[in-house]
Amino acid sequence: MINTLKRKLECGQAVVGPFLTLNCPDLVELMGLTGFDFLIIDTEHGPMEAESIQNLIRAAELRGITPIVRVSDTRDVTILKTLDVGAHGIQVPQVNSREAAESVVRSAKYFPAGTRGAAMPRASHYGLLPLDDYLASANRETMVIVHCENRAGLSCIEEIASTPGVDVVFVGPYDLSQSLGFPGKLDTPQVASAVDRALKAAQGAGKPAGIFVTSTDEARMRLDQGFRYIAYSMDSLLFAGACRQAVNALKAHLGCKVE
Repeated sequence: MINTLKRKLECGQAVVGPFLTLNCPDLVELMGLTGFDFLIIDTEHGPMEAESIQNLIRAAELRGITPIVRVSDTRDVTILKTLDVGAHGIQVPQVNSREAAESVVRSAKYFPAGTRGAAMPRASHYGLLPLDDYLASANRETMVIVHCENRAGLSCIEEIASTPGVDVVFVGPYDLSQSLGFPGKLDTPQVASAVDRALKAAQGAGKPAGIFVTSTDEARMRLDQGFRYIAYSMDSLLFAGACRQAVNALKAHLGCKVE
């Protein structure tokens, strides 16, 4: 496996991709065909489990878009199953200490970098790849993305960002704003300062910083700030927005009242 997303980030490129909360491989294909760099299959807030995300990952690989999976928790078995079915990386919520970051890395990597259990899963082409080659490739190519979305994690974000094996520090602005006591108010000085601290911590560790955005204007602002891993909206919002725009335009043309 060659992780093209990781290569782009290593070259200093900015990348953009949406969250996927609906169990629909067709949407995954469309995301790839329209040019997104990656997608984040969301098993924290979405309904998918390992058996269903396997088919979403297949669809992503078919259309050349890198499949990242936001896992539901930091347990070894959760990370193991997610990577075994072929995720090119994991995005992990609520990583609030260096110890937690180190534990996530260990769970995602094989010996000598970690303790991930070795088997013959889909990720290894069902055991058809030479074992030594597969283990080395998995350790090299698998991405570990940790969330900064809690004041506890923010308080030690410099230590988390510098953890070996962490590839991206991702800011969850809405959860972070809630933890700081300003739910949804991203423009308050306290939240803005927290986001800036996380960005600087990632940059200081020589790693890309990521963040969730809901509009192209917000994405441009974050790119100008220095964020390079842009999680742009989510499947349901993008589809609903396109539907609403079409309905409003057509009903306005027909002189209908828009509810």
